[in-house]
Amino acid sequence: MQGENYSVSQYSISAILGFIEAEFFVVPEIQRPFVWKRSQVRDLVDSLYNGYPTGYLITWKNPDIKTKQGGSSAGKKILIDGQQRITALMAAISGREVLNNNFEQGRIFIAFNPMEEDSTARFAVQDASHLKNKKWIPDISVLFKPDFNNRAFEDQYKADNPETDIHVLSKAIEKMRSIAYRQIGVIELDHKLQIDEVTEIFIRINSQGTRLSQSDFVMSKIAADEKYGGNMLRKAIDYFCHMAVKPEFYSTISSRDKEFMESEYANKMKWLRNDREDIYDPDYNDMIRVSFMHQFGRGRLADLVGLLSGRDFATRDYKEEIAEKSYDQLKIGVMNYINEFSFTNFILAIKSAGFISSKLLNSKMTLNFAYTLYLLLMEDKNISNVQIKRIIMKWFVLSTLTSRYIGSPESVMDRDLRSIKEKGFAAFSAEVEAATLSDNFWDVALVQNLETSAINSPYFNTYISAQVYGNDCALFTNGSKVRDLVALMGDVHHVFPIEYLKSNGVKDKVKYNQVANLVYIDTQVNISIGKKPPGEYFNTVLNQCETGTPIWGNILNKDVLKQNIRVNCIPENIYDLTVEDYSEFLLKRRQLMASKIKEYYRAL
Repeated sequence: MQGENYSVSQYSISAILGFIEAEFFVVPEIQRPFVWKRSQVRDLVDSLYNGYPTGYLITWKNPDIKTKQGGSSAGKKILIDGQQRITALMAAISGREVLNNNFEQGRIFIAFNPMEEDSTARFAVQDASHLKNKKWIPDISVLFKPDFNNRAFEDQYKADNPETDIHVLSKAIEKMRSIAYRQIGVIELDHKLQIDEVTEIFIRINSQGTRLSQSDFVMSKIAADEKYGGNMLRKAIDYFCHMAVKPEFYSTISSRDKEFMESEYANKMKWLRNDREDIYDPDYNDMIRVSFMHQFGRGRLADLVGLLSGRDFATRDYKEEIAEKSYDQLKIGVMNYINEFSFTNFILAIKSAGFISSKLLNSKMTLNFAYTLYLLLMEDKNISNVQIKRIIMKWFVLSTLTSRYIGSPESVMDRDLRSIKEKGFAAFSAEVEAATLSDNFWDVALVQNLETSAINSPYFNTYISAQVYGNDCALFTNGSKVRDLVALMGDVHHVFPIEYLKSNGVKDKVKYNQVANLVYIDTQVNISIGKKPPGEYFNTVLNQCETGTPIWGNILNKDVLKQNIRVNCIPENIYDLTVEDYSEFLLKRRQLMASKIKEYYRAL
């Protein structure tokens, strides 16, 4: 069947596996972890055995590109949906090894009992019992080998299981082997389709409605490329992301992938084996996006897919020199991204701004643009590393507070990159700051934004980061820092305790859990305060400054207590407040928090 933008064909499983062996079809996930459970592989084999439909495969043809000599290079077909099914078949039927979630190579063995009458118990994931029980064929892949001999196999099975009805056995084996000839529909999408169109078609066809990201398409493109080193580049991206989370994975790579260890990427990323930082653990979307943006000066990943295909946006045809140049640029971008000095100093800038824990970060896109900006500024010889650090700190806080890269991030990032190139960063940032951080923002909008019960809101996270940056002490302590409690996952205390509010009629969770009612405090102090009203326990701490006997915390000086209350943005009249004053307290504290964030931003 042929449509304007796609064609539909039927192929046998045997033919599809042959296409993959011949690299006519490219499975980009073949170098990435197989995410299906082994039981899902068993279920797929069972469905095929019983002739049940297993859905369409969707391929997207790489465009034919004009070579430098003027000829044409035929594009491969990239499998963009059905990767897990095909990998499962390659593992179970072809006996191919796959990578598990730990990036360890291994087989998946599906056992088959041809004499089992209960259809639900005919297949199983192999375990020791299937190796011992002669009724089971412990590995179905033996049935699909080119040199498989039906008669010899059946005779041996009969010898091992004398009660076997040879006709039933023969029929079951024949049915099993016929899986190789089961037809699967393949939808081939035209290479002229844009990413948005491909994604829309994918969603309409795919019953799960799982949206493919543009970075998925990029990864598929580079996995299908050998001419310009795309397949090795993809490995570098995968391995870096995995090592960022599990540094010990380096030993697995070094022992299992000698080809990669001999590449230029391996030496560049080996520093990660000793890295234990979790502020910015990128996935492949983050790496591709940053590598692309700082090298190409664009924000839309759809453009990268076209460029890697060799697309000339002016003439709308495809040229080899554009593809080659684009792979070279992307490679430079990735090498810059994984550079130890750049990566670690960028993280240091973020932490220096007070964002010392991953729980204070709520937007990967904001981090991605900040790292893009860092790499761009690193290329400017007129800006020192010290200046770059302060620029990144300030821009990260600005874009966090204004949620700059939350709504339509690609459009905003694309526009920002073009403006930076046109005006220079200093002029661009001055314009943005004047437009977004007006007096109205600090005095009205930010105060309103802090009226939330979302503890992971960017506004509350920035407030906590401001406390970390200011080296503030936790409530009622002289010496124990907010920084320490954040790092140790310490307690967040309700200034007006929840039970006190509930027992006095404030039962709305959104109201009693407002971030303006939260403050970092020592765990034991938090527990001992319990549900006491703030007027009572604050006065107790005030009195201990007279008696010299600590009850809560270690502050025994009124001036120190006054300063402690100030840095924690607690209103000065807290000693006199009751439940009737709760709403007024929240408003006043939001104003104090907003004022602190403003002072913090201007001090960066």
